[in-house]
Amino acid sequence: MSAACTVVDLRSDTVSKPTDEMRARMAAAEVGDDVYGEDPTVIELQTKTAAMFGKEAALFVPSGTMGNLLAIMAHCPRRGSEAIVGDLSHIFLYEQGGAAQLAGVQLATLKNQPDGTFSLQELRHKIRNYKDCHEPITSMVVVENTHNICGGKVIPLAYLDELAALVREPGVGIARIALHMDGARIFNAATACGVSVARIARDFDSLSVCLSKGLGAPVGSMLVGSKAFIEEAHRLRKALGGGMRQVGILAAAGIVSLDRIVPLLAKDHERTKRIAAAVHQLRSPNVTVDLPTVQSNILLLQLTQPKLTADQFADRLKLVQPEELSAGITDKQGAGIVLKASARDWEFMRLVLYHQVDDEQVELAIKKLVYVIKQYDAVWP
Repeated sequence: MSAACTVVDLRSDTVSKPTDEMRARMAAAEVGDDVYGEDPTVIELQTKTAAMFGKEAALFVPSGTMGNLLAIMAHCPRRGSEAIVGDLSHIFLYEQGGAAQLAGVQLATLKNQPDGTFSLQELRHKIRNYKDCHEPITSMVVVENTHNICGGKVIPLAYLDELAALVREPGVGIARIALHMDGARIFNAATACGVSVARIARDFDSLSVCLSKGLGAPVGSMLVGSKAFIEEAHRLRKALGGGMRQVGILAAAGIVSLDRIVPLLAKDHERTKRIAAAVHQLRSPNVTVDLPTVQSNILLLQLTQPKLTADQFADRLKLVQPEELSAGITDKQGAGIVLKASARDWEFMRLVLYHQVDDEQVELAIKKLVYVIKQYDAVWP
């Protein structure tokens, strides 16, 4: 690899960095003891977030994983309760089974469709309606929006309305069922739909919202809901080790992210679609994009060649070969391009954009992707 390289990091929007304005607000933040509810900057962030979502209250937490777990614990206070989630949801796949490990709650799964939804008919059948000491009690249903592993899909408003109507039907469930949204990227969903986050949140009892992904804050998520729900979540947060003291230093960055970064999300979506279109135009037999379904800041490159794994593709994109430098696959200064992407045991490779990925970096990413995909196409025409 050439010593001089330009790195375009599209592994995740979690690699976004706080802006200069965030750093300045953090340095000047007025603080107090948040465990006592006395940090004025945290109070400002919580009040602002609750108002944006049309909810009574909000709680600042260290991470989205903690926010989701707090929602599970608050909505399912009885051990042996059951929460229904999608089988490709972050809560089920990537939160270490915290619902069972820490909350004593069983997760029942429904198959996620490519658009991030799950069948409402299957949900109706999955909800337990029979009072029997052998069975857990269905206490919660969770939707993820946008849906990460489904490629940043935006859950349709009509679907959310139907889901809420089903769960609120008389006779559905043997006890009231809470609706929770893992809204780590809900501002991306609202941007794509052209509606407020309050409209998306309208029928949900609680939502978790990440500040440190595409919104660029260094740390933190918000949990929103009723005053009673947030009071219980605040108590449970302490048990999980999430009680923070002069945390207004972090909350200050969250305020800036809501004011300054949310309006930039549409540009992230536009740039994501630009990369998708460039790959689609190659008509590669090995790497494809479902262009009409690219909706937000996440792009999945589907690998149709069985001899090519996502890890291999990602490793190649990080490598700068001498011949690609000769072919002009460089930045304006002649430096090689290192493109970082997210890969696991998937049949796709994931790219995620955020506001610090500008037009120039997008063009570099396209240049690198096109070159490498054409290399594969030469091997497997």
